[in-house]
Amino acid sequence: MFLEAVIVALVVFVTVGGQELLGFTMLGRPIVIGPLLGLLLGDIQTGLMIGAALETIFMGVINIGGASSAEPGLAAALATAFAINMNAGVEVAIPIAVPLGIIGLQVKTLLYVGVVGPFAAKFDKLAQEGNSKGIAKLHFSLWALQWFIYSLIPFFAILFGSNATQKALEQIPEVIVHGLGIAGNLLPAVGMAMLLKILWDKNVAVYYFAGFILIAYFKIPLIAVAAVALIIAIVTASRDLDLKKIKKELATAPTTNNTTKSKAELEIDEFFK
Repeated sequence: MFLEAVIVALVVFVTVGGQELLGFTMLGRPIVIGPLLGLLLGDIQTGLMIGAALETIFMGVINIGGASSAEPGLAAALATAFAINMNAGVEVAIPIAVPLGIIGLQVKTLLYVGVVGPFAAKFDKLAQEGNSKGIAKLHFSLWALQWFIYSLIPFFAILFGSNATQKALEQIPEVIVHGLGIAGNLLPAVGMAMLLKILWDKNVAVYYFAGFILIAYFKIPLIAVAAVALIIAIVTASRDLDLKKIKKELATAPTTNNTTKSKAELEIDEFFK
């Protein structure tokens, strides 16, 4: 159990902490952490399933300034590790992950305030002195300290909490476990709904319904649907480029005394409104 705790803590340190060090590279997403932990803990299938399921939940979660809701990296790491250690299914791991993500964000915010915040004046002083090396050294030191402390959460959670969590789950009545499974299956739909709320547009809604029909009624694999979507995107982009080229040519063409626009010009103007 100690080795597993070290592995989970190291993965959180490298992915969740590393994505901020390298410029938000999305290393801390569940779709990355789940399969990676599954590979390291010897159950890549469970890691893939939980990573994909949690990604659908958290893909619509965007933490901007004070509008923050959850931290998916810690949630994915702990949910994957618990599921593998307890030989539990995705339906049990997903409901556990959501509150863990909320707690993880609060802890991360607390570390920002308690570890990084007090050194703001030091950064200002180094900047006034023109000490760029001192700024870089302090920056990387605080980054390492902050994410080391943050990684202690999954370390102790796996070291001491896995057995306790398993015993607690064994005491839960079957009807409640079944309810958790149903709730866990619904959560990915909530994540997709949050994403659609941001991206929804009446001009692209037809593609959403087309994809739904292809999968729900024609049982076409997701890879095939993705390939069709890629083809549609290429054709649409090519058409847009052609229309922009035509509009540019019309704009640079010599003007005539005829002020009446042609049918093609009217269609182009209508398209770009």
